[in-house]
Amino acid sequence: MDEGEGGDRVIGRVRRKWRGRSTLVWIDTYSRWMLQGQPWLSLGFTSLMLVVPDHLTAAQLAVVRTIIALSALQAVVFVPLGRRALDRYLGKGPAPWGLLAVSVVLTVAVFGTLLALSLLVGRPDTTDASTLGMLVGGTMVTALIPSCAALSMLIRKRVFLGGFGALAAALLVVGGALTGGWSTWGTAAALVVTVGLMSCSTGRSVGWFLAVMWKLEAARGVQARLAVAEERLRFGRDMHDVLGRNLAVISLKSELAVQLARRGRAEAVDQMVEVQRIAQESQREVREVVRGYREADLQVELAGARSVLQAAGVGCQIEGDGGTGLPADVQSALGWVAREGTTNVLRHAPDAGRCVIRTRVSAGQAVLVMENDGVRASAPGPDTTGGGSGLKGLRERLSPLGGTLEAERRPDGSYRLTAQLPVPAAGVQEGGAL
Repeated sequence: MDEGEGGDRVIGRVRRKWRGRSTLVWIDTYSRWMLQGQPWLSLGFTSLMLVVPDHLTAAQLAVVRTIIALSALQAVVFVPLGRRALDRYLGKGPAPWGLLAVSVVLTVAVFGTLLALSLLVGRPDTTDASTLGMLVGGTMVTALIPSCAALSMLIRKRVFLGGFGALAAALLVVGGALTGGWSTWGTAAALVVTVGLMSCSTGRSVGWFLAVMWKLEAARGVQARLAVAEERLRFGRDMHDVLGRNLAVISLKSELAVQLARRGRAEAVDQMVEVQRIAQESQREVREVVRGYREADLQVELAGARSVLQAAGVGCQIEGDGGTGLPADVQSALGWVAREGTTNVLRHAPDAGRCVIRTRVSAGQAVLVMENDGVRASAPGPDTTGGGSGLKGLRERLSPLGGTLEAERRPDGSYRLTAQLPVPAAGVQEGGAL
């Protein structure tokens, strides 16, 4: 294997890894990258000062390079700092106070260097003032955003905004008194306040947005589990209603038969015959209950699919009249397809937001198509893996009726399940919707 093939395999593994992630993970990753990329964008703006060194003396240029180096180090520190601060805001880790202290020290160093540069420039002329103003503005953003964005996610908003107001006032007083450039440092103070508000809105907004998204994802999972649990409770109630009374009667009559047998009474046989009759009746009733679950009614299953999917946060649209007029065995088979397809959406499509179930009669075939989005990436095309025991069981159920089942992953991240069953000539009129 040459280096090119090895590289392609590595790239392929990376692509499969990233494509397999859910939409929410993509949003989380994108938001973190946007937050951590801001200092680097500001650093690029500040670095433009190195392109116009003619306006600066050698000493001033050395100070500018120091400022840029400190800003670059600040951006590097913000990579782990921003990630851990966001995790802390989301309740996923401890507060990175150590990294924040390093970032604050770098911020103070940057402002100290800026003050030294102002003293070197003295009373600037128009060109120097423009250069100095651009440098101060760019450096303010580069130096303040990392530590401030992280700090805004670790402390209360009132404390954060009050601290920025105090910092702006201190910059105006100290900078203006030492250099005499009150207008320059007044602009700097206003910029500090602006950056503080921007940092708060950026850092806390990203954290708040991701927190809401993760809570919605958790609520969606809870809704899906509750829907399944309620279905189990309904089955349990039905079984209790069927067996509870009959088992109590069987118990009482069995005890009576034992007492009569001990006394040598012939009525014990009659009681046991009655017990046998009730047991047989219970078996029949249990079979009827189970048949109601095993022989699905298409209209009932379509309504249940819509209810369960909507409870899980998936919009469900049903096209067709639900199989009115179809033979009972065809309705039952298609009902099972709708039931299993709904289960597959809940289990295997964590990002699903839409599901469409279409039913029609075409060329003597009753067709049910169930299509949903939100399938995690894999190779598109027919699902040749068997689709698990659920789809395998559906194929076995459809086969005796002459039906077929096709499952297909599509390139756009959707999944299509198609079931076809022959309809007798006297069945539903061809070409119409079911």
